[in-house]
Amino acid sequence: MSEANSQQALVVAIDGPAGSGKSSVSKEVARRLGAAYLDTGAMYRAVTFAALESGLDLGDQEAIAEAVRQADIELSVTTEGQRVVVNGQEVSAQIREPRVSESVSAVATNLAVRENLVRRQRAAIEQAGRIVAEGRDTTTVVAPDADARILLTAREEVRMARRGLELNNTQSAQALAKQVSERDAKDSSVVNFTDAAEGVILVDSSDLDFEQTVQAVLATIHQQAGTVAS
Repeated sequence: MSEANSQQALVVAIDGPAGSGKSSVSKEVARRLGAAYLDTGAMYRAVTFAALESGLDLGDQEAIAEAVRQADIELSVTTEGQRVVVNGQEVSAQIREPRVSESVSAVATNLAVRENLVRRQRAAIEQAGRIVAEGRDTTTVVAPDADARILLTAREEVRMARRGLELNNTQSAQALAKQVSERDAKDSSVVNFTDAAEGVILVDSSDLDFEQTVQAVLATIHQQAGTVAS
């Protein structure tokens, strides 16, 4: 039995836009809770990378959906982080490449793809037992019955600055803002990750540093989940 499963079951769902800090904060929160960590967005990036490598037309929704249905996706969801393997290839680094970031919305907005990956994400959450899962629709679609549900956000200018640091400022501020805003606009056509749904608590990290954000999220989890989060 894994470390995560050896403790009391706990499911934490965290959503938010790019640059809100949800990935880095979720990883640290998972570590402190002794829980597994699941980045649902990494699955969309993984199948996008596979589609690009195969030369598939991302506009051919049925072809992409079928490729995803046939895809062998392996996630090592542990307290140490997440490793992504698709069709036998370890792609944890490649899925962060700009070409994937620029193309992932075309795959993520494919409803048949979302249905398939959501089913896989739910299975990963159920298997882990004690887990922090983050993405854009985790609080509302993937795990609407999670013990704690949080929407982590920040002002746009703060998010853009953070996103630039994540990418080591390899893109100009203008190009980065354009890419992120376009992706957010496309993704928001199929899922709302800017407004907290009923039962979801909003945490604004605009004026918080990393440790303060982690503490705010942990406090919110304890508020919602009580002793389960201990």
